[in-house]
Amino acid sequence: MKLIEVKDVKKYFPVQKGFIESLITKESEYVRAVDGVSFDIKKGEVLGLAGESGSGKTTTGRLCVRLIAPTEGQILFDGNDIAKLRGKELRLIRRRIQFTFQDPTSSLNPRRKIGEAIGDALLLQNIGTPDERKERVEAVLDRVGLSPASSFMDRLPHQLSGGQKQRVVFGRAIVLNPEFVVTDEPVAMVDVSIKAQILELMMDLKKEYGLTYLFISHDLATSRYVCDRIGVMYLGKIVEMADKDSIYEDPLHPYAVGLMSAIPVPDPKAKKAKAIPRGEIPSPINPPSGCRFHPRCPKAFERCPNEEPELRDVGNGRQVACHLYD
Repeated sequence: MKLIEVKDVKKYFPVQKGFIESLITKESEYVRAVDGVSFDIKKGEVLGLAGESGSGKTTTGRLCVRLIAPTEGQILFDGNDIAKLRGKELRLIRRRIQFTFQDPTSSLNPRRKIGEAIGDALLLQNIGTPDERKERVEAVLDRVGLSPASSFMDRLPHQLSGGQKQRVVFGRAIVLNPEFVVTDEPVAMVDVSIKAQILELMMDLKKEYGLTYLFISHDLATSRYVCDRIGVMYLGKIVEMADKDSIYEDPLHPYAVGLMSAIPVPDPKAKKAKAIPRGEIPSPINPPSGCRFHPRCPKAFERCPNEEPELRDVGNGRQVACHLYD
């Protein structure tokens, strides 16, 4: 059963111009952060989005929970187009979808106590009495490993470690018993020693609450550990989508090949073929014509700069946007 359906979604951000520049040219410019993305997420699945900074991963995640509205396209949650929801309908949907931000420190109000930070969601949704909300918050704190809960309720964010703040963020996400959670780089801001604990917490919460995740990460090894399927994004587009083992063991798109070859190998004596993309990622304001990866692609040929490849099924549930596989 499909819980999330993303259909040809685009998100363009207007570029702010200076006074002199606006006099010289009247033409508007846009950052094409997400430019025609389509995918679905099944109930109980963990879908990963991987790619370089600026590929559109985080923007896609924010679109999926209606933190921002799409410029074009549809995002369906359980059959409802969330871009069209307003008022009470939108508030009710927000009980079922949540987002965890990359930096737990900046996502927590430094003047709000931890108990208040988690309980605010219950208050905004008019759930329970004050005593019932307090009891629920304490239960959530215990569940995410902040025990005893009573010793954390009145603490401020600066009194917690990075790992503890990340646990608070997950507690805030699950306090409403959601069905779908977007996690944006959930272990990027914590020590290596804490990463495994946070990932283990994520998967435990998935089993206990029946969660569906969109897992956004630049850490490819972590994505393989957590995800069922992985989509590789480049300059606002998905260039390959497949199950995690296929992506890691036999990537097809030249950009995906480059990403996989950049994963460190534990054995220093092991030799690994290098296919790291050349040059820098182009500007999303004026992306290359045709295939957006062609200026950096070692396998580009005459068709690539002239014709944009479609994301096509190539069998076994795999999709690739590359002329090599037409």
